[in-house]
Amino acid sequence: MVDSSSGWPWENLGCFKYLLYGPFVAKVLYSRFHEESPNASTILCLHVLILCALRGLVHQLWSTYTNMLFLTRNRRILQQGVDFKQIDKEWDWDNFIILQALIAFMASYMFPFVENLPLWNLKGFIAVLTLHMAVSEPLYYWVHRHFHGNHHLFNLYHSFHHSSPVPQVFTAGNATFLEHLILTVIIGIPILGASLMGYASISMIYGYVLVFDFLRCLGHCNVEVVPHQIFETIPFLRYLLYTPTYHSLHHTEMGTNFCLFMPLFDALWNTLNGKSWESHKSISSNQEKYGRIPDFVFLAHVVDVSAALHAPFVFRTFASLPFSTKIFLLPLWPWTLVALLLMWAWSKTFVYSFYQLRGRLHQTWVVPRFGFQYFLPFATEGINKHIEQAILRADRLGIKVISLAALNKNEALNGGGTLFVNKHPDLRVRVVHGNTLTAAVILNDLPKDVEEVFLSGATSKLGRAIALYLCRKRVRVLMLTLSAERFEKIQKEAPVEFQSYLVQVTKYQAAQNCKTWIVGKWITPREQNWAPPGTHFHQFVVPPILSFRRDCAYGELAAMKLPDDVGGLGCCEYTMGRGVVHACHAGGVVHLLEGWTHHEVGAIDVDRIDLVWEAALKHGLKPVNNQD
Repeated sequence: MVDSSSGWPWENLGCFKYLLYGPFVAKVLYSRFHEESPNASTILCLHVLILCALRGLVHQLWSTYTNMLFLTRNRRILQQGVDFKQIDKEWDWDNFIILQALIAFMASYMFPFVENLPLWNLKGFIAVLTLHMAVSEPLYYWVHRHFHGNHHLFNLYHSFHHSSPVPQVFTAGNATFLEHLILTVIIGIPILGASLMGYASISMIYGYVLVFDFLRCLGHCNVEVVPHQIFETIPFLRYLLYTPTYHSLHHTEMGTNFCLFMPLFDALWNTLNGKSWESHKSISSNQEKYGRIPDFVFLAHVVDVSAALHAPFVFRTFASLPFSTKIFLLPLWPWTLVALLLMWAWSKTFVYSFYQLRGRLHQTWVVPRFGFQYFLPFATEGINKHIEQAILRADRLGIKVISLAALNKNEALNGGGTLFVNKHPDLRVRVVHGNTLTAAVILNDLPKDVEEVFLSGATSKLGRAIALYLCRKRVRVLMLTLSAERFEKIQKEAPVEFQSYLVQVTKYQAAQNCKTWIVGKWITPREQNWAPPGTHFHQFVVPPILSFRRDCAYGELAAMKLPDDVGGLGCCEYTMGRGVVHACHAGGVVHLLEGWTHHEVGAIDVDRIDLVWEAALKHGLKPVNNQD
């Protein structure tokens, strides 16, 4: 039987829990339209709503900063990543804000003297600081220590907070109902005390609550932001303010560092971890160093404005789900456009995310360009320069494999990576486009007994490889192309005895009896109408075609699920599901795991398609769209 104080009263409401703010909003709106001037309770409701929004903003800004790996990776305390399991566990981190809003409203009726407060009163700041240090700090210390000292209390109430392997900003709010009731008392004592003294002010309440949240986020952020030099200059300050390293030690060695914000109380009662200052100095001193070198890099780019908001450093929860357009994010588009312009002018390729696989560090780097920019003639030189610099940087660092994503390996842009390999023949890093595995995924998604397919985008790098592979399997390939010369060039690459299986067609009407379409070039709903009922559309076109026909099936983009032993993966790759990556990404992973020493650039080697596929399965990668 679970104690009711360990769960939340609204935990089954999901996102509808935010309706609990409804009475506050209704009160403010009613006063706005039906009262000449707002009364004290209306003003209180307005302040509660504003303060709740600001508290959420404090946590969000901290989360944004700590997930900007290009700024923080060298100062991370615990190096492992945050996985989907932890993100889901911390999904309702903001429950405490709702709780304290409701309690604040009830307290205003119990203690009416908190109404009609002045904007500013210096004595209130002195009173709240004194009460915090004299009452809240020692009270929290002993309650916290008692939670750890009593196995029943720890297992029932406090273990949930410690169940997050890597402390994060949202871990600060991730606790049981009882814990936050106690924390509400702790944060409320200084405010109520200053109010009873007659010194309270609006700025005091806002300031104390927001600083309280700021320091809670600081302790759980897993990034050391406090320079050790400040403690060397003012030694006693280390007892008045904890650091992220200090509190991180409490999460890894739970018998120490129980304080709220002031290590003084751990020092007084002999629970201060002896490694606190040394660890802080060591991590704080690492900010100029690169840190652990990745073994593999997936070099991606921004897809579009809306997809830019899918980054972990924007909204971590949204990034942990497959991308879809969120209407309520539209107000952020202007800011994203500003970021686009700034990235175009000044930004360099940056670290976006990471995960671990079998003791190896895998990172995703992002070229600061949006998809549409790849089709601007005047932008291609600059984009290639970014890609080249990323490859050379990977080579200097000793990275083993760098895999080019999507448009970064565009044939018209750089010949599928050939440009860089030819320009720098002594590269130690292996440059990989991953399209061999992409072709393998598409081919293994086809029905085993297929006899005829229709192929658009037939003269592309992938289209060519798919056509040549299928004709060797005696599958008739209707290749949509207007260029007889390009068709004949591909046909001549096939063994003579299989060339007849390649058939050039110039119109979609030619495929009106074919139920297997492989789409490598975007086709309109009108063109889809030529497909007979029951057609399965397999595709390698970006963006994917519209699912227009209800009597047909539409495959997803070629992708593979990473092995089950992947660790620290907490964001989805564009529209892919959790743990699923684009096939070209997976191709680079296989290249690393196999220890292959060749570059995979330019045209796809058809003879290696089956080899790469078997290697992927051997290492535990799984097809996503495979059908029997």
